[in-house]
Amino acid sequence: MGPELPAEGFLRHKGLILTAAAGAVVEGGLLTLLAPNARSVAPQVTALPSLAAYHDLRWLFTDTQSWPWFAGLVAVVLAARAVLDVALLRLAWPSGVPAPRLGRSLLSCAALTVLAWLLLTPAATLVFGVAMLPFSWPFLAAFPIMLGIVAALSHGGLVTAWWRRLPPARAVLWLLGSFAAATVAAAVISHLSTAGALAVTALVGLVNARAWYGLALVAARVQPRAYESVPARLVFSLPFAPIAALTVVALFFGLARLLFTGAIELPISPSSSAEAATSLAGDALKAASATGAATAAAATASAVLVVGGWGSPCCDAADSLGGLLPGVPVRQFSYVGLDADGRPIPSGASAEDVSLPVLGDRVAAQVRALHAASGRPVAVVAESEGTLGVYAMLARDPGLPLSDVVLLSPIVDPGQLTYPPAKDGSSASEAALDELNHLVGGMSPYGPDGAANLFSSVSQVGAAYYDDLIAAAGATGDGVIRGAGGKPVRWLVVVPLADAVTLPECALPSGVIVVSAFHGGLLGDPAVLPMVTSFLSGHQVSDTDDQLREAAELITSAATAWRMPDTSSTCQQ
Repeated sequence: MGPELPAEGFLRHKGLILTAAAGAVVEGGLLTLLAPNARSVAPQVTALPSLAAYHDLRWLFTDTQSWPWFAGLVAVVLAARAVLDVALLRLAWPSGVPAPRLGRSLLSCAALTVLAWLLLTPAATLVFGVAMLPFSWPFLAAFPIMLGIVAALSHGGLVTAWWRRLPPARAVLWLLGSFAAATVAAAVISHLSTAGALAVTALVGLVNARAWYGLALVAARVQPRAYESVPARLVFSLPFAPIAALTVVALFFGLARLLFTGAIELPISPSSSAEAATSLAGDALKAASATGAATAAAATASAVLVVGGWGSPCCDAADSLGGLLPGVPVRQFSYVGLDADGRPIPSGASAEDVSLPVLGDRVAAQVRALHAASGRPVAVVAESEGTLGVYAMLARDPGLPLSDVVLLSPIVDPGQLTYPPAKDGSSASEAALDELNHLVGGMSPYGPDGAANLFSSVSQVGAAYYDDLIAAAGATGDGVIRGAGGKPVRWLVVVPLADAVTLPECALPSGVIVVSAFHGGLLGDPAVLPMVTSFLSGHQVSDTDDQLREAAELITSAATAWRMPDTSSTCQQ
């Protein structure tokens, strides 16, 4: 039992309230001027120490300068964070109870921040990778890692000998309260004026202050443990809080290993998608009459090239779509290229780690080969990484004989952050991403290089290719890309709801269709494959579910609180 605390109220701690709210508003105001799309992270600057450490670490990762510069920046941020945490703790401390010594508090808060940065580095690295190559699976992996670690360290820096204790339940609840407030604030900030956004930021700062006060009351009651026996001293001197946080990281890598070995299957996997699509194609063919099949074939005057995403082997993944388009030449793209006879070269799941210029040129070459072999214009159906190939193809080889383009699980706005080579070597964020890519690649079927070539080329030219596509669409006045002979190219874009966590914080264009699905495998989705088939048969396909679009935009806004701060993106008008 701790000491009896004097009766006092939270509202009497005016210095705490002012500091927590003003700190959040100051960062929010600066970001409004310098990087408006990043202002959703501002409320976290005065959050509890472990959550604030994640805020700081992501800002450190946006810096892609040299290692010496990064080391100096880390030292400055660490000192500033320790001072701010101690100031908030002392302002929140109940009167009449001796506060921890200043030197001890500074050391404790600094140690917590360093530990949190080390343990949160995999999560920060994943969201840094998402900023370069935006798709939802890495973010969905990083999010529980981050939340588990900050919860395990929710009492860090404040409670006496916090490293020897698991967090009290009330400490976890106060941290989750700040977390929830920051998430809700991010969901609404982008829809408000500057004054409204800063008001919401100040309100979250008030929630942070209340969390500090609640945790200070917990810390004031906690007394050092006294153990008489040697075994008790040995057991209870173990660093339980760091062990709990490290367990979260270990569970992530263990789960990743189980996924790669097939012991656990994701909701969407290439095999399950292929089976579902094959079954759907068979059912459709059985139900279709001979007249209906002939009509579909006549309506589809194009050949079809299917460009699969990461991990898709060649060359039978297009069979399900071909089964629904009888009489239509349907061919799968090979990431390896074409043989001497112009046929796609079979490849395994590890062939996709190619640079974007190479990928774009190979897609263009196989479009031309299919056009020459069939005598028809070509419709390209691309998924995930394949959509990057489409961007590169259109940027590097305009005027191709294209009729239609279908983008499934598209990579939207790649290269939001880059890691240009520093003069004296790689940056810290680049090195962390390379190490994580090497580690995960070594556990996967893709080899130790993982996606190294893809990451590097996306960092260098991914944003340029995507921007070229947007600019080309805007230059026509009607938003239409034109192919060979100036003929307009029809577009269908289908975004899974899960990918909303990585979309730019902008309103979705009117032609984009949102479906309830995870990233990847949409061509095998029973709800999406008929949509693609209908579009390729010449019909118009429209989005009729406004609720999914609204949910996607809400999820996007809320997720910006926990992604890398967006310092450069702007919405296309």
